[in-house]
Amino acid sequence: MPSMVNAGTSRIILHYLKAVRAAGTRDVKAAMAEMREMPIHDAFAENGALREDGRMVHSTYLFEVKKPEESKGTWDYYTGDQASRP
Repeated sequence: MPSMVNAGTSRIILHYLKAVRAAGTRDVKAAMAEMREMPIHDAFAENGALREDGRMVHSTYLFEVKKPEESKGTWDYYTGDQASRP
């Protein structure tokens, strides 16, 4: 059974291959420059971008389960906000 590690590896390889196609070369510096320019939108990352240091940043959310008395109806289970590292 594939894992989240397999999914992450697969998506970054796909991003690299798209960058190589867009750059028109397999030159590493050109491909990396293209990878940093291309936004990352897939099943795991929304509004993703590759930083100069190679770290990928994307929208991340932090959720907290509400106490039963805080819930106002069906499917009202969470409070949340955006959370990400600088």
